[in-house]
Amino acid sequence: MSLIETKGLQKVFRQAVKDPGLAGAVKHLFTQRYRDKYAVEGIDLKIEEGETVAYVGPNGAGKSTTIKMLSGVLVPSGGEIIVDGRVPYKQRMENAQRIGAVFGQRTQLWWDIPVRESLSLLRDIYQVPTDRFKKNLDVFTELLGMDSFLHLSARKLSLGQRMRADLAAALLHDPKIVYLDEPTIGLDVAVKHRIRDFIKEMNRSKGTTMLLTTHDLGDIEDLCERLVIIDQGRIIYDGKLQEVKDEFARERTIHMQLSSPIPDAEELFRGLPEIQVKRSGDSLEASSDTDLSIRFDRFRCTASDIVKRVMSRGEVVDFRIDEPSIEEIIRRVYDGKLDSAALSAAGKGSA
Repeated sequence: MSLIETKGLQKVFRQAVKDPGLAGAVKHLFTQRYRDKYAVEGIDLKIEEGETVAYVGPNGAGKSTTIKMLSGVLVPSGGEIIVDGRVPYKQRMENAQRIGAVFGQRTQLWWDIPVRESLSLLRDIYQVPTDRFKKNLDVFTELLGMDSFLHLSARKLSLGQRMRADLAAALLHDPKIVYLDEPTIGLDVAVKHRIRDFIKEMNRSKGTTMLLTTHDLGDIEDLCERLVIIDQGRIIYDGKLQEVKDEFARERTIHMQLSSPIPDAEELFRGLPEIQVKRSGDSLEASSDTDLSIRFDRFRCTASDIVKRVMSRGEVVDFRIDEPSIEEIIRRVYDGKLDSAALSAAGKGSA
């Protein structure tokens, strides 16, 4: 059995339907009307021990609701859910002992006492042996750079300091599973880098399974090999990150700086597939006569083909290649511009 497994998981919220204004409120006192809102609808998900999985989707897609059911905070409306051999909402205490959670906009630290004291209280709550607590605290302090603020209360911490302390708190008891909900929201580049390195190290050294929800595409590309996309309460893609990039982000862009302009660029690229050569637009853009940016399908044409043809007519001073990004795929999903059936088919192919 997988470490995390759900079958047909559902969560339905009952919402009151009221007419606007005071009259509507009074009417609702006597004749209540409700409608069902499916936050999660039929989620089938398996996560193996040691995986780091990105669980993404637009706001309101059902990500946080899924996390809350996995952690035992919410009771599902239907379906089955097993986490490390337990039903989270039925065995909440046992489940809580084996998981950690970081919510980017909330903290589990005590607001008015030093961070060190908060961690000591969590040691007692989770019954962490003293030697293991000291070892973990020393490792976390070094990896997360917490020396300078362990003596400060949570209310005096910056956002970046608080997020690092919350990560330490979530992993203090060596949980098998950690749920990370927007762990780098609002952080600067240096703190993001430190947190990502810490997450990778915990996954590598301790085999901690990570389920990450984020809108930061850098988190996904840096931390995860597997991507699960949820939309309107349903999973529309579940597969390897690289495979969805290969399927739906096939284009590369090569930027070249030339020593002198090349006339008749249209003739230069004749015969190469999936390239429309023009002096402005999507396929070839020139910020000056000697700067060219050429977009091409990397499975039908290689960068070498492009560079060889350019070098046959002029001197290339410098060039760089922009690799396909997951960002465009996620944006198109959020905007409703990507076919869900195509995504689902790609996910099944990679399973």
